[in-house]
Amino acid sequence: QVQLVESGGDLVQPGGSLKLACAATGSIFSIYDMSWYRQAPGKQRELVAAITPGGSTNYAEFVKGRFAISRDNAKNTVYLQMNSLKPEDTAVYYCNGKTPWAVTFWGRGTQVTVSS
Repeated sequence: QVQLVESGGDLVQPGGSLKLACAATGSIFSIYDMSWYRQAPGKQRELVAAITPGGSTNYAEFVKGRFAISRDNAKNTVYLQMNSLKPEDTAVYYCNGKTPWAVTFWGRGTQVTVSS
């Protein structure tokens, strides 16, 4: 059983930056597809960014140019660097991992609030 633990969520002013981290248990993290999702109150959970085991990335249109996903396989950790934050980025951010045999794991989420 893989466990994912997110950290780094906080209250930040518009235009500010945050870096989220997601630490995974287990020894085969390097073969997982990893993603960040978010869910705002009253809205469906949506994909923010994804990274393959080889480091290829994919972003939702609404974060392109502002957010960057990365991974450190030696630390079993995936990151989400968020810059130029907007109030509409306020949400709970969830880490997601998927194995090559299509088993999916979720973290419990970390709250990001963008407000002045």
